[in-house]
Amino acid sequence: MELEKRKKRGTPPVKGHKKDPSEGKEARSPVVQVNHRKIGSGIQVQLVAATAGRCEFRGCNEFLFVHPLTKTGGNFSEMAHIVAFKEAGPRGHAPRPEEINGIDNLMLLCPPCHKLVDDQPSEFPVKLLLDYKNDHERRIHDVGEAGPELRTEIIQLKGLIGGQSVDIPAPHVREAVRPRYVADKHNGHIIDVAACLTKENEHAFEAARRKIRHDLKLCFDGGIDGRDVRHFSVFALAPIPVLIVFGRALGDKVATDIYQRHRGNQSWAWKESGTPVTYKFEKIRSGSQQHSVALLLSLSGRIVLDTLPAEIDARFSVYELTLAGEEPNREFLQLREDLIRFRQSYQQALSQVTRDHGGIREIHLFPAVPAPVAVACGQELLPKAHPDLIIYDNVKSVFQKTITVNTSEEL
Repeated sequence: MELEKRKKRGTPPVKGHKKDPSEGKEARSPVVQVNHRKIGSGIQVQLVAATAGRCEFRGCNEFLFVHPLTKTGGNFSEMAHIVAFKEAGPRGHAPRPEEINGIDNLMLLCPPCHKLVDDQPSEFPVKLLLDYKNDHERRIHDVGEAGPELRTEIIQLKGLIGGQSVDIPAPHVREAVRPRYVADKHNGHIIDVAACLTKENEHAFEAARRKIRHDLKLCFDGGIDGRDVRHFSVFALAPIPVLIVFGRALGDKVATDIYQRHRGNQSWAWKESGTPVTYKFEKIRSGSQQHSVALLLSLSGRIVLDTLPAEIDARFSVYELTLAGEEPNREFLQLREDLIRFRQSYQQALSQVTRDHGGIREIHLFPAVPAPVAVACGQELLPKAHPDLIIYDNVKSVFQKTITVNTSEEL
C-alpha cells in the first residue's frame, strides 16, 4: 500500500525495493522511426565526399564550398531529399526508402537547383534524380581512382568558323576526356588564331602558323604548372588548313588524344560502341608527269574531279582516300577507332604515292574531312620521308591554294 502511494507521489521506492526493468519505459518497435529532419553528421560527410562538394544536378556541377562571386570560403550547399521527408512533400508518395535521411536518398544541390527539383517534382521524378546522383558520384569516384598517368592537359585551338569563334564548355571537355582527368581547373591552353584569320589569304594562314608554333612551344615547355607534360587532349575548331598546320606543329612529341564535336548532341565524347568505318584508297586518274600528284580526301563529302582547279590538269595523277561501303558524310567519325584507322590508311596512302612517284617533292592535297582527321593529316607527316603538302580549301565551292606544310623551313 505504501509503495503504491509513493508511485503516485513520484517519490522513490523504499530502500530494498527492486525496480521493475519495464518501469518508466515505453514499448519499442523493432522498426526505427525517424521523426526529425536532421541529417546525421556522418551522412553529411559521406555525401560531401561522394560529390566532391559539387552540385549533383546534371550540367550544374557548381562547387558549393566557395561563394561563386566573391570566392569566399563557406558552405553554400543544401542536402535535398529525393523522396521527401513527409509524404505531402515532393515525390513523397513514391516508395519510401529504408532510411529517409540515408545517403541513398540524398543529393547535394545548390539552392537554385534544390528549389527547381522540389518546385517541379513531376519534371524531376525519383528515377531521374537517382540517375543524376549516380552519374555524378560515379564520375567523382572514377576521377578519384585515376592516378598521375591519367592526368591530361587540354589544348583548345580556336579559329573562325563561318566568321565566328566557337567556345567549348568546360563540362563537355571533362565528359569527353574521362577516365582521364583535367590537370588544370580552368580552360587549359587556349590557342586562339581568330584574329589571324580575319582575311583568309596566304598571309593570314602564315600568321596563324606562327601563332600556333609559338603557343605550342609554351605548352611543351613544362605545361601549365611547370610539371612535365605526359598527355594532351585536343579540342580544335578552325578552318581545315589551319587544323593541318596545327597537327604538323603538334607532331608526336607528346601522347595526344583528339576529340570530335558530334553534330547530333553537340557532345565531344567518343561513342563507346558501334561498327568502325573502313577506308578505301585508289588511283582514279593517271597523269602524264611523274612528279605531279593530287590527293583527294573524300570523307565528309565527295570531291568531284571536275571541281578541281584548272592547274590540276591532265599532267596530274589523282588519288582518292574515301569511305569503303558508304557515301562520304559528315557523321561517319563516331568512334576513336575510326580516327585510328584513318591514320593507318593515310600513312599507307602517303607511302604508296611516294613509292609510285619516286623523287616526288610535293602533293596537292584536297581535304573534305572533319576536324580531328585534319589534325591527324598534319601529325602523321614525317619531315624527311614525306613530300610537302600544298593544302587547298573549299571556299564557296571553289578550291583555293592556302599554305604548304612539312617544308624544310618548318624543321
